[in-house]
Amino acid sequence: MKHPSIIHTLAFPLALLAPALLGAQAQPTSMELRIDSRYVNIPVETKAPRQRVVFDAGGRDSTVAVIRIAQGQPDYWVFRDVSALRGRTLTMRFASPAAGIARIHQADRFPGQDSLYHETKRPQLHFSPRRGWNNDPNGLVWKDGEYHLFFQHNPYERDWENMHWGHAVSRDLLHWVELPEALFPDTLGTMFSGSAVVDAGNTAGWGKDALVAVYTAAGRRMTQNVAYSLDNGRTFTKYEGNPVLGPDRDPRVFWHEPTRKWVMALYNENYVAIYNSDDLKSWVYKSRVKGFYECPELFELTVDGDPNRRKWVMYAASGTYMIGSFDGAVFTPEKGKYHYHTGAMYAAQTFNHTPDGRRIQIGWGRIDAPGMPFTQLMLFPSVMSLRTTTEGVRLFCNPIPEVERLHTRHHALGGLSVAQANERLKEVKSELVHTVMDLEIDRGLGLELFYQGNPILYYDGNYTKFNGFPYESETPGAFRFRIEMILDRTSVEGYVDGGRLFVAEALKAPKSTAGLELKGDLKVHRLDVYELKGIWDGTH
Repeated sequence: MKHPSIIHTLAFPLALLAPALLGAQAQPTSMELRIDSRYVNIPVETKAPRQRVVFDAGGRDSTVAVIRIAQGQPDYWVFRDVSALRGRTLTMRFASPAAGIARIHQADRFPGQDSLYHETKRPQLHFSPRRGWNNDPNGLVWKDGEYHLFFQHNPYERDWENMHWGHAVSRDLLHWVELPEALFPDTLGTMFSGSAVVDAGNTAGWGKDALVAVYTAAGRRMTQNVAYSLDNGRTFTKYEGNPVLGPDRDPRVFWHEPTRKWVMALYNENYVAIYNSDDLKSWVYKSRVKGFYECPELFELTVDGDPNRRKWVMYAASGTYMIGSFDGAVFTPEKGKYHYHTGAMYAAQTFNHTPDGRRIQIGWGRIDAPGMPFTQLMLFPSVMSLRTTTEGVRLFCNPIPEVERLHTRHHALGGLSVAQANERLKEVKSELVHTVMDLEIDRGLGLELFYQGNPILYYDGNYTKFNGFPYESETPGAFRFRIEMILDRTSVEGYVDGGRLFVAEALKAPKSTAGLELKGDLKVHRLDVYELKGIWDGTH
């Protein structure tokens, strides 16, 4: 283990002392690191007070964070990827002494890396960060064969704070590689939510096909800012003219081909404000729509797959949505607001520039991982569509069909009684499961699917609710449902009736060792269970 040199008035290197021997007066408050490794590793203690830490590498590579530097035994370790600073000097300055400062060190690995992605509560079908906290997905965009997932990230703690843009890429929407942080806090504030586009026409002047991030900086006031990348998101340069707009937040930007304009949907109090731009730098206000909160989305879909019949969808963080028309400047609602999901999903965003034209969504799964050095996850990618129902046109979401690439063992259990199906379900050994069910309530009013003794998907026919959320069947009185489900170590996602309702829930602490079980007086018309391999298989 390499030890840093430490600036202090004492004549000998404090890093060589056992942390327990360091008294309050002897603890260092700054250190210099000549970077020759990939990571700077930092011990974190949950009960330690947060303190301001300056990472000074000179110029735009300098930033500030608040970190719970361990006073005693670390609860876990976090890291900063400093590979871009190799051969340079990084100075760290601390607001107050802490024994753990002497344990900060460089290495080409970080503590816990040997068990990375195989921790006991690590989701095996969903992206989650190596360390720290994540919330909103940001900047979802496809470019040059890669799906980019940027996300709200605190790399230094399991709780919300220090908002950066984390970054991960995938070639198949299943297997993700986490890259170094993309956007760091600066003098304008921490990095809040936003979106990303590919500037194919070089409208901003930063180069053809530049990857451009538009984001909120949260300082003394909220402002909208721009950064661009010429190396597929590996590094970003923040526009010297920032901020480009204020004071609202969560800019959702896309190219509107009919008007040849960039469009920004921006959260403003309980409004979504619409702006236009020719160059991603200068924005002109056009209109607003009332009744939305945080993280707006605006996109066009065909209805029932008919390319000659199209409508626009506007939603915000809660997932309530309106259907209407959009001329590039004004969204005109026709129907809504409706719900299409319930449970743990929040602030979902869809990808720009997908190569096949699919509207693919990823949402923040507000699901904890107790005892782990990371928390929260990204929900499984879904394909969005508009379909005609007996109530009119509605928004649907379904798991991407790529999930089939994870299938291993198949259990076909259709045409059985509940008792027979439950006996056969004992053959399912994996904790990672994809199911497709066609279930009908024969008598009574209830349908329940249990896992480890807890109900995970359940329908109450008396109050017509799925997992406590009002749900009216497409065929009144039939009490027959097609349910698709994805089960991971800490979460369950259910897609009811072809995705008309999406349910995301955290799994509760096990009450038994039982696996999947059906309860209710049901006809099991179809029950296909696919055991899955994890997305981190072979990942180190």
